[in-house]
Amino acid sequence: MKRKRENPPPSILNIRQCPECGSTRLMRDYDSAEIVCMECGYVIEMGIADRGPEWRAFDNEQKEKRARTGAPVTYTIHDKGLSTMIDWHDRDVYGKKFSSGKKAQIYRLRRWQRRIRVSDAMERNLAFALSEITKIASNLSLPRNILETASVIYRKAVKERLIRGRSIQSISAASVYIACRQCRLSRTLDEIARASNLSKREIGRSYRFLVKELGFFIPPVKASHYISKFSNQLTMQGRVEEIANEILLVAKRLRLTSGRGPTGIAAAASYIASVLVGERRTQREIAEIAKVTEVTIRNRYKELVDRLLFVMSL
Repeated sequence: MKRKRENPPPSILNIRQCPECGSTRLMRDYDSAEIVCMECGYVIEMGIADRGPEWRAFDNEQKEKRARTGAPVTYTIHDKGLSTMIDWHDRDVYGKKFSSGKKAQIYRLRRWQRRIRVSDAMERNLAFALSEITKIASNLSLPRNILETASVIYRKAVKERLIRGRSIQSISAASVYIACRQCRLSRTLDEIARASNLSKREIGRSYRFLVKELGFFIPPVKASHYISKFSNQLTMQGRVEEIANEILLVAKRLRLTSGRGPTGIAAAASYIASVLVGERRTQREIAEIAKVTEVTIRNRYKELVDRLLFVMSL
């Protein structure tokens, strides 16, 4: 007769709620080695293991010296940051200097390590392209998530063998533009072209090719994505940005944004908000920032004022 196997106790890491009150607000106190409910104070588990390092650090410099792990994995480097490096300090692990014969041997090891780090054509392609993506992102002051997303997009293009016969620079610039669109960051093709020293037509061609071949979904650009950008470039206070977003929200409900360019609508809303707050900016200043004509801003501004029933003194 087989004995019935008892169910094992739940793992400490799998505890999601308090068995006493059912609350999910749990605190893992590693100083006391306890898991405590923050609602009723019930001690759910005692003697939990601290999975952190066995050493302590009291400042950032001490933490960097004592840490034994490397940098996190990143897609912006062709080997994802997992390669090893032989430093140029000719000392061993104990801090002692190498002998003359050992120095020559270490020098040869460094040289071969640099050679084999980029071994085949695909890695050389990735190394050059990812450096181009980093340069474009640096010129445009793009956040880290845009840089990582663009690197993943380029890696997909390399995996699908879409780079052959095309310019690496144009595919890199198109990857940055796709990443900006996917992350809902307002950057135009003109800005990407200026940052990469390429023509807008060439980047647009590569962009359409990548979207078609990789099957990306590119969300449409909304006028609200440009409001914060215009406010920052015009150095206007946050109240102007808030009112401009409210104007766009009401205009969308009244279907005033359909069929209009998002930059023109956003520029007109920013102009109206600046006048209402008293931090006036001229239509010419906003037109230069938004890359539209003054006539476009004037037409969109009149439509919004007439339909939203603003009373403005110009």
